[in-house]
Amino acid sequence: MLENILSPEAGHFALALACCMAGAQFILPLIGVQTNNRRLINLAPALAWGQFIALAFSFACLVTASICDDFSVLNILQNSASDKPLLYKITGVWGNHEGSILLWALILGICGAVVSSFSQNLPFSLRARVIAILGGSAAGFELFCLTTSNPFKRIWSAPMEGQGMNPLLQDPGLAFHPPILYAGYVGFSVPFAFAIAALIEGRVDAAWGRWVRPWTVLAWSLLTIGITLGSWWSYYILGWGGYWFWDPVENASLLPWLTGTALLHCALVVEKREALKIWTILLAIGTFSLSLSGTFLVRSGILNSVHAFAADPSRGIFILILLAIISGGSLLLFAWRAPNLVQEGIFAPFSREGAIVLNNILLCSMAAVVLTGTLYPPFIQLLTGQSLSVGKPFFDTTLTPIALLLLIGMAIAPLLPFKKARWQPIALPIYIAGGLTVISAVGLYFYAYKILPAIASGIGIGIIISAIIDFIRKITLFQTPLKNSFHRLLGLPRAYFATHLAHIGIAITTLGIVGMAFSQQKIVEIHTGETVHLAGYEWQLSSIQQGIGPNYRSIDATIAISRKGKAVTWLFPSQHYFPRQRQMITNVAIHTNLIADFYVVLGEKRGSNNDPLYILRFYYNPLAPWIWLGGFTMALGGLITLTDRRFRVGILSKKTRKPSTKAKQA
Repeated sequence: MLENILSPEAGHFALALACCMAGAQFILPLIGVQTNNRRLINLAPALAWGQFIALAFSFACLVTASICDDFSVLNILQNSASDKPLLYKITGVWGNHEGSILLWALILGICGAVVSSFSQNLPFSLRARVIAILGGSAAGFELFCLTTSNPFKRIWSAPMEGQGMNPLLQDPGLAFHPPILYAGYVGFSVPFAFAIAALIEGRVDAAWGRWVRPWTVLAWSLLTIGITLGSWWSYYILGWGGYWFWDPVENASLLPWLTGTALLHCALVVEKREALKIWTILLAIGTFSLSLSGTFLVRSGILNSVHAFAADPSRGIFILILLAIISGGSLLLFAWRAPNLVQEGIFAPFSREGAIVLNNILLCSMAAVVLTGTLYPPFIQLLTGQSLSVGKPFFDTTLTPIALLLLIGMAIAPLLPFKKARWQPIALPIYIAGGLTVISAVGLYFYAYKILPAIASGIGIGIIISAIIDFIRKITLFQTPLKNSFHRLLGLPRAYFATHLAHIGIAITTLGIVGMAFSQQKIVEIHTGETVHLAGYEWQLSSIQQGIGPNYRSIDATIAISRKGKAVTWLFPSQHYFPRQRQMITNVAIHTNLIADFYVVLGEKRGSNNDPLYILRFYYNPLAPWIWLGGFTMALGGLITLTDRRFRVGILSKKTRKPSTKAKQA
């Protein structure tokens, strides 16, 4: 019964209906604002919700087809099989090109519905234009689904069995990483819509900055979680012992994060000082454009990556046209309307705003380096036919100096006041933070004799010290009675704690990256029962066993780790062979104590059956867990910001606000 209601044809019809509603959502509110027709303006929220409901129904139809093994749907045939576990039948829906684009469109629909519900206090014209821009963006992706990436395409006659899923994607991480990453990508469509609406109206003020900040913070937090999960997935699934390969598709997700971080800080300046308006608008356009560019790079076939989908020129051309319309049209509108945005706020270079400007310069410089290193090889190949490779050495060499300057600025910025800073009040805190930073860096250098890791870790510690000093200053600890400090502590806004928490998260990640520079590893060929010594521990291959899973055969190893004869832990690396795909997948075994990771990879078998040898890779990765702990701490800081009273009040509807005394008297 459910299969008949949620059939592929019903899903295809719902997708077409959503596309029509998105088109109406784009056109009718804009006409309504232009002609001052309130009926057309009031249609915007209803159309946004209607589009979302249609997309949700369409997505449910695709999930149902996957669960029910409907191999007459080409997408299900190519990416599923009857013996695939139920979890991966569901998550596999967005583990392919067609399903991922439908998920992208669904998240865009969610953005439109949420904005229409939580923006009732916006001016009618601005609200209508924001919802309209979101509808236009959604219409483009839904049209993309219907034309070149139809997830409901049927084939006749249907085979009895599917081709199965890429074994690399049969992992629980797939249930969380892509949807959260896409939510971050698509979430930046909301600041983009606010920016375009502001350009059309020709007005950006403090209220605009206050409205756009929560959506920017939410998108940035989700993208941070998505990238962190992706880095973790690379670490524990691909089995190479690292966390970031500077893969082109990894870079495609990093680019909007860098410019989104700059946008996050600039929106604060707009709210506080009504300054940097033009730059903030440009960052909003650029960040969403980079999100779209990442989609183009992944699906056009010009990049080769473990993350990339199959090449299809028609898909690449469609997204390129969509990118040209959205980004090109936005930049033309920006060039036309930006000169009308008057800068009102004034601030001194030596101030919190000045530090944010420096932050923006450095973040955008990093984005320019990453973009150049990512696009230069395919560009040269297109022009000359020559194959080039730009990898880790290039990115590490060029980005490290910029990143260090950014971290130094991050350590100093919290100690600076807004508008104008005077040296006298902040001299002592800066001397204390700087002195402790130098002492930490020098101590670490003489411990490890590596200059760059020592400097980076010293600055990371300096960021944490700076946050602590600023906190002590805010509550006047040691300067007033403890009771007064406690009252000041209770009065601090949540956004204050969240900002420092996000900065501390970056410091923790920095320390984790530095720790990985001291990673120790051994690649050995050993018999069962033999022991290897690494990082002061004994690593013994205790046993090898055969196993059978739902749709694979496995070889399972048992590794006993001890120190001076005392057991520390057991690890169970394995290899899974998937007969349907004829592919062997390595399952890494990791044990962490939050100070270091014990990491083992089981390689191929050598020798004869009577005297088998196994290749094993052993890693001892100091502070590796801090990389992801810092990423989640950053995102947590962003999410806590959203609970701040200013943001909660900012999204309340007019109906829930109490009338003022003057209004009652009138």
